[in-house]
Parts: sequence; structure tokens; C-alpha cells
Amino acid sequence: MARKLFRKYLPDVDTVRSYRMVGWFGGWLHHPNLWHLNRRSVPAAVAIGLFCGLIPGPLQMLGALLIAVPLRKNIPVALLVTLYTNPLTIVPLYMLAYGYGQLLLGRPVGALPQEPFLWDWSHLGASLRDLTVWTLGLGKPLAVGLVALAATLAVAGYVMTRLGWRAYVVLAWRARARRREK
Repeated sequence: MARKLFRKYLPDVDTVRSYRMVGWFGGWLHHPNLWHLNRRSVPAAVAIGLFCGLIPGPLQMLGALLIAVPLRKNIPVALLVTLYTNPLTIVPLYMLAYGYGQLLLGRPVGALPQEPFLWDWSHLGASLRDLTVWTLGLGKPLAVGLVALAATLAVAGYVMTRLGWRAYVVLAWRARARRREK
């Protein structure tokens, strides 16, 4: 069921390969695992997407692509999973990463060293600049916390996807066995 749902919304492989920009990559994008939904490719793609989702700036999808292709993991899934970070979730995730970094560095977990910035949708450029200044002011705990949180999310996503895939297969086997018994 889940595979059928994903296949319904994933682009056709031949259509993607026909784009001019994709042609620049030549044979790199022809490995079947890059496009097929299987038990080896999808959990690793979820892990890649979760890890790359915390890359600062608009480089999450590029990072996921650059990791998924050489590792031969599902590209659409890796790119789709990076979307868990967005303007609504990025600040709470970075605050969580900061606290995680403080914990890992043995520093007291508490208040931020500076007040969080206020996002102003009418001045997007100024808000992005304020976000950058605020993020850089958080320093080493944030850097350590981002890497640690990204790794933790990647491992958890991999394990949960593998377990979910296995549970789905076992349930399908049992349903098939019940149908045969009738």
C-alpha cells in the first residue's frame, strides 16, 4: 500500500532522466536503487534526508542528492525527507540542537546566551540576516548539537523505517497466508 502510494506521486524515472540538467550527470543516475522503493534503498534515503535536513541554508536537498547518488539510495525519498525543516520548524530544531550541544559539551543546559530574534514576514531579508547573526552567536554548542541531532535523527529514522518496512511485510505475509487457507 505505502509503495503504491509513493509510486503514485513519485516522478517517472524516464521523465526525470530526460531533463537537460540531469543529462549532465550521464550514467550516474541510471542505477536502479536511485529510483526504486525497496527495503535497502528507502531506509537509508530516509536517514540521508533527516541528516541533510539540518544543513544550514538552502543546501539541504543538494546535500541529500550528493550523498544519495554515490551511496545509491533512493533520490526522491531523500529529497522529500529534507522538507521536515522549513521556516516554521527550523528555529525550534536549532534550539533543540543548541540544548543537545550544551548537554554533550557538559555545559549547564539552560537559557540561551542571547534573546531569540523576531521573524518579520514583511522584511524577509532583515529576518534572514537576524537569523544568521543569532545562529552564529550560539557558537560551539550549536555546531556540536546540529551534527549530533542530525546523526541521532538519521539513526532513528533508519531504524524506524526498517522496522516499519519489516512490520508491513510480515503483515502482508500473514494476510496472504490467511487468504490461502480459505
